[in-house]
Formats: sequence, C-alpha cells, structure tokens
Amino acid sequence: MFLIFNLSFADENRGENSCLKCHKGIENIRPINSKMMKEIFKLAEKAGYPNNDCIVCHGGNPDGKKTKEIHKGTVAYFKTHEGPKEFYPDPGSPWINKNTCGICHEVQVKTQFTSLMFTEAGKIQGSLWGFGGLNGYKHDIGNYSVKEEKEIHKKIGTETYRKYMAELKRKEPQVFPKEMKPLPPAPTVDEVEKNPQLAVYTYLRQECLRCHTGVKGRSKRGDYRGMGCSACHIPYSNEGFYEGNDLTIPKDERNHLLVHTIQATRDTYVEIHGIKYSGIPVETCTTCHDRGKRIGVSYQGLMETAYKSPFLEDGSDQPKLHTKHYLHLKADIHLKKGMLCQDCHTSIDVHGDGLLAGTTIAPVEIECQDCHGTPDKYPWELSIGYSDEYSEKVKTGKPRGVATELPDYLEQGKVYDKKDGYLLTARGNPFGNVVRDGDEVIVHTAGGKDLRLKPLKKLASEKKFSKEGHIAMVMIKKHMDRMECYTCHATWAPQCYGCHIKIDYSQGEKHPDWIAMGNAVDISGLTADARGEFKKFLIDGKISETRSYLRWENPPLAQNGEGRISPAIPGCQTTLTVIGKDGKPLLLNHIFRIPNVEGAGKEGQKAIDISPVQPHTIQKRARSCESCHGNPVAMGYGIEEGKLYSDPSKPYIVDLTTADGKIIPKIFKTQINPIPNLNHDWSRFITEKGKQLQTVGHHFKLSRPLNNEERSKLDRRGVCISCHKTIPEGDLAVSLLTHIKEKTKLEIDKQKHDSILHKLLLIGAWAQIGGAIFVTLLVIGIVWKIKRRKKNRYYY
Repeated sequence: MFLIFNLSFADENRGENSCLKCHKGIENIRPINSKMMKEIFKLAEKAGYPNNDCIVCHGGNPDGKKTKEIHKGTVAYFKTHEGPKEFYPDPGSPWINKNTCGICHEVQVKTQFTSLMFTEAGKIQGSLWGFGGLNGYKHDIGNYSVKEEKEIHKKIGTETYRKYMAELKRKEPQVFPKEMKPLPPAPTVDEVEKNPQLAVYTYLRQECLRCHTGVKGRSKRGDYRGMGCSACHIPYSNEGFYEGNDLTIPKDERNHLLVHTIQATRDTYVEIHGIKYSGIPVETCTTCHDRGKRIGVSYQGLMETAYKSPFLEDGSDQPKLHTKHYLHLKADIHLKKGMLCQDCHTSIDVHGDGLLAGTTIAPVEIECQDCHGTPDKYPWELSIGYSDEYSEKVKTGKPRGVATELPDYLEQGKVYDKKDGYLLTARGNPFGNVVRDGDEVIVHTAGGKDLRLKPLKKLASEKKFSKEGHIAMVMIKKHMDRMECYTCHATWAPQCYGCHIKIDYSQGEKHPDWIAMGNAVDISGLTADARGEFKKFLIDGKISETRSYLRWENPPLAQNGEGRISPAIPGCQTTLTVIGKDGKPLLLNHIFRIPNVEGAGKEGQKAIDISPVQPHTIQKRARSCESCHGNPVAMGYGIEEGKLYSDPSKPYIVDLTTADGKIIPKIFKTQINPIPNLNHDWSRFITEKGKQLQTVGHHFKLSRPLNNEERSKLDRRGVCISCHKTIPEGDLAVSLLTHIKEKTKLEIDKQKHDSILHKLLLIGAWAQIGGAIFVTLLVIGIVWKIKRRKKNRYYY
C-alpha cells in the first residue's frame, strides 16, 4: 500500500513542480517566457519532470517526502546525462557548475579557473613582493594549481585578438605563465620563529584571499555574495537579507540572496518591491573590489576614512561598509550617466579567455579611445593596440575598422542592432554593446539606456572643446601620444600611505584559512566556509592592519606597464610587525629590501610600492595644468617635496623637555616609534636628482617613475618668480609700469593678470622674431653692400 502511494505521489510530482509545495512564492530564476527558461523546461522534460525547473539547476530528489530526502542526490536521468549529479544549494559554485551553468555556458565556465577572480595571482605576487620579493617578478603562484586553457582560448575572440595576446605574452612572460602552482601552506608558529618572512602566507590565507570566487567569502556588511557564477549573477544586498516571497528562507538572518532571480544583461530583468532592473549593479562588483586599487568604491565616489561621522538619525556612528567608514567624493562620470561596470568591461575582461594573467590590466582589452577616439581620429580609424602599446612608442598602423558579426559567446546575451558596425577593442574584439552610427557612437547599457556620444574628432570639428581641453589635447599632441586619458580626467584617487601589517602569533589565536576552506569542497559544491565549518580550518596568527595617512587629491604620476603616463597610488607599502609566540616582536615596523631591482644594487630597493592605476574616478572637467606642472607630488617628489614629514627612521618622544630637547622624566613612552628602513615621506618615491626611493609597479617591465627628461618637462614650479623677481623695482621699465598702475589705481585680478601674461608672450615672441628678421636683413644688407663696394672698386 505504501509503495503504491509512493509511486502515485511520484507520478503526481512528475506533472507539477513539487518543490513549490514548500518553496511556494519563490521567484522564478528567469521569466517563464525567456529563452533560458524555455531551455530549462526542455531539459526538465527530458529528465521526466516537465514542469520542475528547480531540479535542472539544484538537482535533488523531487519524489522525496522529507526535506533530507528531497535535498539529496539527483534524478536518474541526470546521473547519465548533462545536469546536476547531486543536490546543489548554490548551482553557481565553480566546483560543480560544469553540471549546471556550464551546460549552456561552457566557455565561461571553463575559463573561470584561469580568471584572476579565481587565482588572485596579482594579490599573491604583490604580497610576496612586500615581504621581500619572495617570488621576484614571477606571477606563477595562484590560490590553486591551474593550467592555461589553450583549446578554450582558441574559441574566444578574433584571430587578430589571439595574435595580439600571443605577442603580449612574448613581451611580458612573467605576467602570463602557462601554469600556476598552489599557494604554499600556512606556517606553524615555530616555522615563523625561524623565518618571519613566512608570515606572508598567514597574511594571504587569512586576510587577502577571501574574495576569490572559489569560496563564499566574508560575512560582513557589504561583502555578502554567492560563489562562482552566483558571486556576480545572483543579487545580494549589503545587509545580506532575503527580501523575496519564499517563506522557507529566513528574513531575519543575514548572508542570503536578495531575491531568487538571475541578474545579467539588458534582457534579463529582476523584479522586487515594484522595482524592475536589468544588468549587474555596481555594488555587486564592489563586494570584492573595495580593497587594493579600490576601483569599485572609487567608481561610486567612496573614499575610506578613519572617522565615523556624520552620525545617523539616532545619533549612532556611520555604519561600517566592507569593514570601513567612507567619505563621499565625486563619483565617476560613467556611473552618473547610468553605466554599470559591464558596460565598459567585456566578457573577456571579466570571465577570462583561457590564458592565465597575473595582474588586473593584463586581461583587460579596453581603452578609453576605443569609444572616444582622439581629436584627429575616430575610434574606427585608430590602429589595433592604440593606447595599449606595452611600448613607449605610440601605436600606428592601418585603421582597425568595425565588426559586422559577433562571436558565438557574445550572442548569448542581448544582441543589439549593429548599425554601421560594432566597435572594436584595442585588442581586436568587437564590443557587443557599442556600435557606430555615422560619425557618432551608441553605447547600449545593460541597465536599459542607449547613450549617444560624439567622439573627440567630431567634438573638435564642432569646436566643442573647452579652452583648456583644446590646449591639452589638440595643441599639445604629446599629451595624447604619451598619456592615458584618465591621467588628467581622473581627478582623485585613493592613496593609503603606509600599510602597517601586524601578524601576532602570541596568545594562541587562530583564524580561518580561506584557501584551505576552498579546497574542502563537498559533493554538493559547498566549500567549508559556505557550510559554516570555520573552526575546522583555523591557522595560527591574528592579522591587523592600519595606515600612516590617507589622501585622495592630485595623485602622483608614473609610467604604467603599457608605456603610458598614468596616475599612481600606493600599491602596498608593506611595513611589517611579526609578534612571536612569546609575545616579543620578531620583526618590528620592518620594511624589506629587494636587491638589484628598480635602480638599486646589492643594498636593495625598499619593498614598498607605488602602483600605476586607472582609478575609475573620471570627471568631465579634468585636473588643472597646475595640479601636475606645479605640484611636486605629481613628479614623485612627495607632498611639499617631502619636507613636511619628519624623518620616520628616528623615534619621537613627547613629554616634558628642556630647552635643548632633553627628556626630563625618567618614566616616559615613545610616542612614535621608528621605521628603520624609511627616511623619507611615504609619498616621495624619487629624488630631484633621479634616485628611486621605492618600487614603482612590480608587474610589468615598463612600469617606472618619470625619468629625468620627463620630470624636467613636467616641472614648471616657480614661474611666478620669473616675473615677480623684477616687480616692482627690479628694472627701470617695470618700475615705471608699476608706478603708472599705482597712479591710475588699476586693479589686477586673475582675468587681467592672464591678459597681461598673454600680451607679454606675444610681445616677447614678436620682438624676438622681429629682432631675428631685422638682424638677418641687416646681415644680408651688410654683405650685399660689401660685395657691391668690391664690385665697384674692381670696375673703376
């Protein structure tokens, strides 16, 4: 009788979605009439459960009667065909998504393991660099062992793109390894006692590597997310609460998805609380991109601060976001226009292309000029590789043109009318969402906007540039040939000077190892952190971090790996303190030195770094000329040339002192302890004579400070003195003009001052040209007269 009932129950379930008996009200993962949902139902029908779309992604046993039975295993069809092999709470998990997302999105799923979001090779190399350059310039260590996907690479991008990447690999082999070995294990306390440098692996495993897509990540405000595909394509709010209609998902418990719907491209809508949106919100990306270069928070105009103000309505502190407090500065203009991260960044930028890349700009195929062009060329008139040269010579060649077709992997999302053709990236792939329309460009955003922009060449022909813009871009062409667009248009950048890291092995404290938890994946695709098993994967040590000071205005300039001048920010100015098991420091405020790199010999260059960056803080109104040409920070000389900062290699004691500085009490504390290897301001990375003081970019070969010639051209400080050293009485003529000004009570404001300088320039120029012409004519006249006199003498 029970068997018959059970079979009947099973037959009944095959005609309906039995999952909804408990999960009634849950949102459809995609709209019922969408192409994706239709494919899901087709697969459900093949599996024998035509109306149960849940099992296609989650697996499980729809014939079960109890939760434990239902949330276990999979249906018979999927055991021998494509589909889930077990019950998957998170079908996007990278450890099992070949059986779910990968059924339709094979390319993206196969490249996920070579993506930087999975390997985090750049963070690893950067941290090892700050701890003494333990792996040199090589980027061959990742979170896990992985090899490049050569066959998948052949399927992605155009032939032009693949040739381009082959040449880039040849130029920068240290950044594009063929395989990556796994990160070494965390050291024991005793191993750290013998070699404190090994503490870097504690630092990486506990702190830096929690953002990779192989784990669910930290459960803090702003950091809630899924794994693998779900990390980006399933919405999580900053508060981490579920706000949908499934009664089985707790609404008072954090670390749940916001709503059970996929977010992706323009034709993928998410509906909640009467709001309907498409695309992936910026804050989803910022879940991870809030440290390091901080491009996610910066794009939104957020700059971290040590202060908790302003207070909330109830008088409480500003809440922490990503464990930090923030100021709100100007957001990037692209965000103000309604553009999401995915509207510029391509599928390859995000998912990867099968090649292993060791740092963020390595896989990024886009440049500003791909859409905006230059004042003398439309985007389609530029050559492939323009502004992505990885050379100090500007890229020239035949026009790149446009594409008339899209590759298969780009047709899985929204396909737009090509108009006059799809624009091409600097590396030769078509943008799926950016098209040419005559001499204008249309950017179709994932959020539903169609933004029409005029390229710079058209703006120039219509004389739409500001006076400053015309001078900077048209009259001084060298700016366009040698600089990134954002060198001027990124008006601020997060500058966290001095990264003080303390790793404490005393008191027996232990904290979770994110990589070990990522390796501990079960058959359901959940890693140890997703299962809440943190205590099983604790390693020795406690990490804490702080800074020396923060800045955001007028970032310094340096040459980036592409060979162009760009803004720069502190990469990681690692200053290390390691406390041993007995509570005594093994290293104290220590800066490592790396021998024979970055302008240093055997003594070594300080392993603190200034990193060239695209800050993602673009504004229409660019930096002023003076912010670079009159600013020692821009040149690399530091804030006020580093003269305000007292020598940090010496201790400073604050207490009662005699007039000559002797400490009077016998009982006192040092207020500011020395940093032995640092004798200059953190913001100073090169001297006026060209001596490099810290490393500048340790990923690409061309990264460096501005050289002597470049700094000489940049440096226009002191121009005021050129005139005012003779005003009012340094010269008779100047004194006379000053006297006339005083008698006539002429007021010289900025406008008048600019006018005077312009007149002086013209008068000076014409005077010199006129003088040169006069002298030339005089010489010619004298020569002619001499010859004529000789001729006359001979005649007579």
